[in-house]
Amino acid sequence: MSLKDKLLEDYKTAMKEKDVVRKNVVGMVRAAILQFEKDNKVVLDDSGVLSVIAKEIKKRKDSLPEYIKSGRQDLIDELNREIEILTSYLPPMLSEEEIEQLVKETIEIIKPNGIKDMGKVMQEVMKKVSGRADGKVVSEIVKKYLQQ
Repeated sequence: MSLKDKLLEDYKTAMKEKDVVRKNVVGMVRAAILQFEKDNKVVLDDSGVLSVIAKEIKKRKDSLPEYIKSGRQDLIDELNREIEILTSYLPPMLSEEEIEQLVKETIEIIKPNGIKDMGKVMQEVMKKVSGRADGKVVSEIVKKYLQQ
């Protein structure tokens, strides 16, 4: 079963069970996937769907500090629940050791000339981790290895 099919099934289940938050989150992800496909005239496979889900998680995590500043615990709890629901669709996250190994392998292949080639290394590493690692963590590790 593809990830799109799983999202559709979960959407139907959430409607039957009257789980409003899950229904809204899954519906929003499905709409984001459809929008991406229409904008770019492509049909996303599972890795493309994962990247859309990862972007949606990032949006929510970025807005969390604003919710915390407002002091509205109900909105904070709802946002955390949305993040939890979206995270359940992602594969298990890579450990820092696994990311470091991928970075080392990529550096050996690309043979960058210092920190100025960080973009090339990041592009290749992010293709390999596709939704299984936070971009900030990958960036810090790449920077560490390129500055040696």
